[in-house]
Amino acid sequence: MKRNELYNDVQEILEHQCKGCFVHKQFKKEKGRRFAHKFCISQCTVGEQLRKVGNKLLT
Repeated sequence: MKRNELYNDVQEILEHQCKGCFVHKQFKKEKGRRFAHKFCISQCTVGEQLRKVGNKLLT
């Protein structure tokens, strides 16, 4: 896959699945922005998809 296609994949995932995420909003409200961000990166299934695409960018 070309880099531009991978960037488009990331943008599509963020736009369709992360934008307006209730879980992120709730964690941000209750536990703070850093906790919410850490949750998204380490435990959310969408974050896992983003990591996979990101790893393809590194290779």
